[in-house]
Amino acid sequence: MAGLNKVVSSYEEALNGLSNDMTIMVGGFGLCGIPEGLINQMVKMGVNGLTAISNNAGVDDFGLGLLLKHRQIATMIASYVGENATFEQQMLSGELNVILTPQGTLAEKIRAGGAGIPAFFTATGYGTPVADGKETREIKGRHYVLEESLTADFALVRAWKADTMGNLVFRKTAANFNPMMATAGKITVVEAEFIVEPGELDPDHIHTPGIYVDRVIQGKFEKRIEQRTVKAAK
Repeated sequence: MAGLNKVVSSYEEALNGLSNDMTIMVGGFGLCGIPEGLINQMVKMGVNGLTAISNNAGVDDFGLGLLLKHRQIATMIASYVGENATFEQQMLSGELNVILTPQGTLAEKIRAGGAGIPAFFTATGYGTPVADGKETREIKGRHYVLEESLTADFALVRAWKADTMGNLVFRKTAANFNPMMATAGKITVVEAEFIVEPGELDPDHIHTPGIYVDRVIQGKFEKRIEQRTVKAAK
């Protein structure tokens, strides 16, 4: 990369350095806002033994579901098994180690990791299996669970617009786990729908500043719909 230009020209270059047994964060919610091309590249690379941190694992034949299909994920840290039968089967059989985490807690664990906060107390999960083996504390008459933050070797996120310096804008529902994951990776790779020149993004509209971003690639997206609902004809 020359100067502050973080744009790379190939998916191979975008994921250079990713290897077996690493921890990855993958943005998105269901199939909304997922870095499709980066996921496909991981499948092509054949990396395995991965610990994947994501809200869920897509569907059986798309998104993170492809990595599960090829047995490339060893541990899944997620809040939702979702519509993925492969995820469910591997979890129930014990083939896949799954750490189910309340959704808000998962989001805060990632945000805290990006902010350099090692752990925090939350009331969510106290008195349930979520709290098993974790430190608890009573504060002002209420019980809390100590949750450790999360970081990753690679954070793979999707943006609506990125400039060549890595400043990011997320669009609508795609601004789910992507902004916080962008701050929590040792290497953050962004797959963008549009890449523009510096100065073209309104500074007041930037969600993630480029200081968090290492690489940007122009994305290729299929944009599937996870659950299609149509109104019955009259």
